[in-house]
Order: sequence, then C-alpha cells, then structure tokens
Amino acid sequence: MGTPGKRDTGSRRPQRADARTNHGRILDVAEEVFGKGGESASTEEVARLAGVGIATVFRHFPTKAALLEAVLVRRFDRLREQAETLLDATDPGRAFFDFFSHLVADAATKIAIGEALLDAGGDSDGDAAQASNGLRRAVAALLRHAQHAGAVRDDVELPEVYALLVATSRTAAHAHLDQEVRARVLAIVFDGLAPLPNARAQTREQPELPRPHRRAST
Repeated sequence: MGTPGKRDTGSRRPQRADARTNHGRILDVAEEVFGKGGESASTEEVARLAGVGIATVFRHFPTKAALLEAVLVRRFDRLREQAETLLDATDPGRAFFDFFSHLVADAATKIAIGEALLDAGGDSDGDAAQASNGLRRAVAALLRHAQHAGAVRDDVELPEVYALLVATSRTAAHAHLDQEVRARVLAIVFDGLAPLPNARAQTREQPELPRPHRRAST
C-alpha cells in the first residue's frame, strides 16, 4: 500500500494537466472571441465556447482585463518569435516586407483586443506593452538586415518605419480594406521604402549652379 503522500502527488498530476489544458483553451477562445467582438464580447461567451464554467475562467484570470492582457502578451510574443525566425532568411528584404504585410493583415484582430483591454481598465504600461516593445525590437532587427542587404533605403530609421506600419495597420483595420486594396496600399508604402540609388546619384552629381557675377565698382 502506498504512502498517503504518494497518493496525493499522483492525484494532483491530472489536475495540473487539466489546468494547463483549460488555460490554453481559454486563451485560444478569448483571442477569437475578443478579436471579433472587441469590447462588446464577454468572458461568459469565452467560458461557454471553451467548455468551462465562468468560475474556471476567473480562477485562471481574475479579471476580464487580466484575460485580455494575457491574450495580447501571447499574441505579441508569437509575432516576435516569427520575426526572430526571419532574421536568418536568405532574402532579408523579402523577409522584412512579408512580415510588414503580415502585421498589417493581423492588425484588425490585435486592435480589437487592445481596445477591449483599454475598455476593461487594463494597464497601458503593463505586460502587453512590454511584449509589444519586444515585437518592435524584432521589427527593428529585420529592418536593419533589410537595409544592410540594400533592400530598404538607408536614410530611414525605425520610428518613421513603425509610424508607417501603425498607420497602415489602423487604416486597413478601421476602413475595412479588402485584400486587393490593402495590397495596393502596401505597394505604395513599399515603393517609398525602396532604395533610390539613381536619385541619390543624381543629387551628388548635380553641378553647382553658377553664382551671379558682381559688377566691378568704379
């Protein structure tokens, strides 16, 4: 006959496994529910679709804001990891522009979840903000690689590139641009980020304009 301690340890293992399963399923469902419904979505809907009780949701995430922040953190971390895997790409320019396009396409869901977090009283400087900064650093690394490869103009820096990314993402999300229009918008943005060697060469080689002759004084 086993010791009570061993029986207790064995009985807790399935509970921990179930808890991990519930935790992941709640996050998966919450990402979908709040990504579509934004601030109008509810934790009750998350619980129902996840197949758990509302008490189970709040046992894992004490508040709606805590749940939404966990969803955003996981989403930002996933995007950061995707960006980091592209740092070894054989075509850094293609990697940068493809990931830029991916972020724009992903924006509507992220924005809806972010707005729901703010509506729920979430902390704008919390874990989600830190995870967002991690993604920003990964994008900066992709940008540097693309510039070193000559695929992106070297006179732009991360702040203006990220401003373009945020503006394009919000426009695509709030204007509900279809895929074709979004692709044309991105083509314009990417044309602006492309290197302009001919224009720079013409500027460097432009002859100095003659200065007006001064009439000699008498």
